[in-house]
Formats: sequence, structure tokens, C-alpha cells
Amino acid sequence: MNFKEKKVLVAGVARSGVSAAVTLKKLGAVVTVSDSKTENEIKDYVKILKDNDIELYLGKNPEDIVLEQELLILSPGIPCDLPFILEAENNDIPVWSEVELGYRLSPCSVIAITGTNGKTTTTSLVGEIFKNYAENTAIVGNIGIPFTERVLELDEKSFVVAEISSFQLEKVVDFKPKVSAVLNITPDHLNRHKTLENYISAKMRIFENQDETDFLILNYDDLTCRKMKDSAKCNVLYFAKTDSLEKLSLSEGVYFDGMSIFVKFGKYDQKVIDISELKILGLHNVENAMAAVGISLVGGVPIDIITETLKNFEAVEHRIEYVTTINEVEFYNDSKGTNPDAAIKAIKAMKRPICLIGGGYDKKSDFDEWVKTFEGKVKYLAVIGEVTDKIIYTAEKYGFKNYERADSLEAAVRMCFKNAEKGDCVLLSPACASWDMFESYEQRGKLFKQVAINLGR
Repeated sequence: MNFKEKKVLVAGVARSGVSAAVTLKKLGAVVTVSDSKTENEIKDYVKILKDNDIELYLGKNPEDIVLEQELLILSPGIPCDLPFILEAENNDIPVWSEVELGYRLSPCSVIAITGTNGKTTTTSLVGEIFKNYAENTAIVGNIGIPFTERVLELDEKSFVVAEISSFQLEKVVDFKPKVSAVLNITPDHLNRHKTLENYISAKMRIFENQDETDFLILNYDDLTCRKMKDSAKCNVLYFAKTDSLEKLSLSEGVYFDGMSIFVKFGKYDQKVIDISELKILGLHNVENAMAAVGISLVGGVPIDIITETLKNFEAVEHRIEYVTTINEVEFYNDSKGTNPDAAIKAIKAMKRPICLIGGGYDKKSDFDEWVKTFEGKVKYLAVIGEVTDKIIYTAEKYGFKNYERADSLEAAVRMCFKNAEKGDCVLLSPACASWDMFESYEQRGKLFKQVAINLGR
């Protein structure tokens, strides 16, 4: 598409919105950026936009200018049911996500990964594998680097490895990755999607345009994911926890026998790696590694590069990230554990008794299964954020009494350390988003690490 002189409204002043606006400006579009926040609230982003001579419309929603536009680009944080968006659609003005714009501008193959949990680790791992295969690989999307921030640097021989959220998938149109993956599905973001069915439908959009020239990687052990094959028009490769694909009546796939990861695909029928050689903790990370093997193989990467990268890959920041040890108490940052299922995986991955920090922004999650996981693992809980009462109610319901309220993350870290004994660990794995107290899970995780490190000084 030729964007020269095209009138485009970018809704949402955050990193992806700013990136989309700057990229469109470079392509000659007439760009306006809107946000309900005031200039003072987003002054760092505003400076970038002003430096690029981009028109701003701040402090309110843009109902009165939307019909002047030829295209609307949404940042992922913008709900799709706002009146100005519906008005645009009712007047046949295209509405795209930032990911759709990045895809349309991309000259190369796109690898797209979604799921409730494990997206960041799997995307980072696949990205490293592809970097070792093709130097000009861009790792983008929900992982923190907007697609449009890197797209103009790419050529036909490049690869894009993208972490894609349900928010980003709501407004895709032609998005068609060469390889897609759905890692797992558990209830999440129901405050936005309203129902689990809507959430699943959004996730499935990742492969809706794929055809027989493309591949979809699915988790066989997740029944919701397994059934997605029925809706796919492309090739499907499963990964599964089994010691034999024959038991599942599968002729090809990636599988795990409890000790090693194996693959049977194309010319390969062999062991990929022993899990003792992995540096990432937990059974959930074995699943992430299996997904990465499948994604990379169907994407054309030789198996020796995959194995070598798996051996050297370490945990990504904020996902069961080791921070420090003080008086034989280990500190782990799992700020990326933004829903109960992710936090359950972190608890199960710990080998020591846990002093846990939980709580944050209320995404309408249910905490029953999370609290049930405490037995024999969590000895103390410091609760923070707007869901404090909900978590305490659930803890009491299941007889967990050793908790305290904390009025800040800093206080929670100190309280956990005070209650920890030699051989224990302090784990930040909140089971909630960060938006009640922080701008992002990254900001929350960095503060946790800073406080923990300072305790040892």
C-alpha cells in the first residue's frame, strides 16, 4: 500500500503507537496521534512525536476527527469497542492493529507466537535460534519492541519473530505468518474480552489467513489448542508430553519422554536435547522448548543450530529470573507471571520453600487454583495491590493463614525476607497485571530486583 499523503489516525500514545506514527510519517503519510491522556501525562512520548512533526490530539477521544481519516491504527491497549472506533468501521474506514501495519510493510517471513503463558520465553528462544541461522532477525511484538519499529530495517532474507497478544490480534486483517504457534489457553484478560470464548477466538486469529504453504504449531496436551486443528487451513505440527507419538496416533511431532526432547519431522527422527542441558527452570519451560523446536524446524532451521541454542539459552528478564542470594535465601523475579496459571508454573518450578509476593491489578481472574498450589510450597504470602481483599478471601477459604498485607512492593520484599529462613526463596510471581501500581510488569520487576539487591548491601 502507498501511504504517501494518506490521512492516518494512530490511537494510543505508547511505544507501539509512537512507533507506528513515526514509521508512517517516514512513508509520507499525514499522521495524527490521539490519546485520552493529557500532554503532561505522556510528555516523553509527546516529545518524540513533536520532534517528528506529527500532529497531536490529546486529552479526549477523537470522535470529531475520525471521519476525516482514511485509516485508523490501534495501539494494543485501546479497547476495540470505543465509540470512535465503531464510527470509523461503520463508515468503512479500515481499522488495523499496529501488528497488521507491521505485517503489511514487512518484506520477509513472519514467525508469530501466541498463547496465554510462555509467549515471551518462547519468542525469545525462537528469536535466538533464528538469529543463529539468519543474522538479520527481528524479535518484535508484545515482547516490548513494536513490529513497526524494526520493519524498515528488514529485507527479503530477514526473519521476523513476533510475540502476539490477543489485544494485537483483535484488529488483524491480512496478517498471515509463515509459521504460527498457539502455546496454551487459560482464562485471561476477561475484563476486556468479557468471555473465554471471545478470548479464544481472538487467539485463533493468528492462523485464520494461513494456507497449505504455512505451518501452525499447537500444544497437543492443551485440549483447546488441540481442537484448533479443526479450524486450520494450514499444516499442523503438535508438541506433546509423551514418550511415543504412536500413542497419540501422530506421524510427526515434537515430544518429551520425561528426560529428553525428541522430534519426528521431515528428514529428522531423533533426540534434540536432554532436559538436564537446559538452563531454564520448570516443566512449562520444557513445553516452551518443544514449541521452539517445532517452530524452528518448520521454519527451515537445521537441528544442530536449534540444539546448540537451546543449550545456551538462559531465562528472559522477569520470567523466573534469578536475582541474588542473601544469607542463603534466593530471590527470583517472575513479574511476567501476570495471571494465576503463569504464577502456578513459577511456584511449581521452585525447589525451595517460598516466601511469595502476589497481587496487583484485577483482570477478573479466579485465584482458587493458584492458592491450592501453595500447599507444601508457599510458607508465607505478602499481598499487594487492588486485588488484596480478593486474594486474602481466597487464601482464607483454603485455610492458608500465613499472609500479610503490604502497602508497597518494597515493603512486601522486606516482609518476605524477614519471614524467610536459610534455604528458602523469595519469589515475586504476582498472578496479576501491574497496572494498578506500575506502568508495566517490567517496571515492577526492575523495582523488585533493585530492592532485593539493596537488601544485601
